[in-house]
Amino acid sequence: MAIIKPNNNTISAITALPAAIPTGKVLQVVHAHTATVASSSSTSYADTGLTASITPSATSSKVIVIIHQSIAKISGANSSANFKVLRDSTDIGGSIPGRAIGYTNNNDEQYLGMAFNYNFQDSPSSTSSVTYKTQFNNALGSGTVKVQPDSSQSYILLMEVAG
Repeated sequence: MAIIKPNNNTISAITALPAAIPTGKVLQVVHAHTATVASSSSTSYADTGLTASITPSATSSKVIVIIHQSIAKISGANSSANFKVLRDSTDIGGSIPGRAIGYTNNNDEQYLGMAFNYNFQDSPSSTSSVTYKTQFNNALGSGTVKVQPDSSQSYILLMEVAG
């Protein structure tokens, strides 16, 4: 059996191996959407139906999470929606600016379109499948708020980036 010599060098002359995947390179993209209406008049958090899963290729990978969530305040003075973003069962959003979305002090309907927009760099430190999803509630528990009102679309995009 012959010994292969890269670039006509002896094996002992090879000083470096090929470089690893460069940091910051996008390795995979996952996209999902939903138009299923969900409504709430409760302060308890419930799933919006917007969810996507990704399996990172390395524990050092980062996952960029981009969300566009449609919402409407249907009825009730002082009603508005709060949102949170979860990786599996862990709230990764912390304090999300603008959580009380759609607040008014009257009973008027208020269709806000893509009112909840969220971008986050997560470090799942896993090579197992991880699921990202949004949840919402009615901030004060009065009236009704809806996500994907009138079957409007909400979107989630996950990008694995080499870490």
